[in-house]
Amino acid sequence: MVVVTGQGKASATPDDAMSSSDAEDDFQEPATPTATQAGQALPLLPQQFPEVVPLNVGGMFFTTRLSTLRRYEDTMLAAMFSGRHYIPTDAEGRYFIDRDGTYFGDILNFLRSGDLPPRERVRSVYKEAQYYSIGPLLDNLEDIQPLKGEKVRQAFLGLMPYYKDHLERIVEIAKLRAMQRKARFAKLKVCVFKEEMPITPYECPHFNSLRFERSESEAKLFEHHCEVDVSFGPWEAVADVYDLLHCIVSDLSARGIAVDHQCIGVCDKHLINHYYCKRPIYEFKITWW
Repeated sequence: MVVVTGQGKASATPDDAMSSSDAEDDFQEPATPTATQAGQALPLLPQQFPEVVPLNVGGMFFTTRLSTLRRYEDTMLAAMFSGRHYIPTDAEGRYFIDRDGTYFGDILNFLRSGDLPPRERVRSVYKEAQYYSIGPLLDNLEDIQPLKGEKVRQAFLGLMPYYKDHLERIVEIAKLRAMQRKARFAKLKVCVFKEEMPITPYECPHFNSLRFERSESEAKLFEHHCEVDVSFGPWEAVADVYDLLHCIVSDLSARGIAVDHQCIGVCDKHLINHYYCKRPIYEFKITWW
């Protein structure tokens, strides 16, 4: 039998031996393990939550049952309080969520009993429901006003994929002109037309035959761009020019931009023979302060 003792190590030559201080340096463990090291060494234990959970949401305090937060398993709140993630606490021991808590009470009321917020808070609560990924609340909010009407409006605006780009163009042109003139307001011309084929009033009875029996080469004679800053159209829907104007003004107003508009005539550009463009032209006035 061969017995190996510690003296065998000591018999190494002085050149091969390490000093005791070198050995301590090589094998000294860090005072505070990093998260990676800790995860590799010892897995973190699941976080335990009380049955009644005190919450601090952006400085606003709430208290609810743990089962309420876990009501729908596919939500962010259910994941946060599942025990798989660490939730920090404030000085009073409340679990802290770094989010504006203004509408968190509406979130809890839905999780508790399915209550929906009043109409004036629907849009804001919808935004919070998106953040917390509460699908049932999103579905309920989308089925009431004003979000239900907004879905219908967006279906109409979906016919014009350039709509948002044109809104930005209106804002940029108005801002540039106001800055150049050092003025409170700026004016620009906007064309809004629904029909693809511009015609003069006395040609209306022949509109269908003119539109569908025209050859491609003849149709090109009618193609032109009205001399305006921004042009919306054409589109095929029941909604008319005034509906689109309402959308434009509403969306600009929602961004805090004061806007007035009025019809100042038609394009009246000569196309060919006795055909003239009759697309309506609107003057938009953007007031900045």
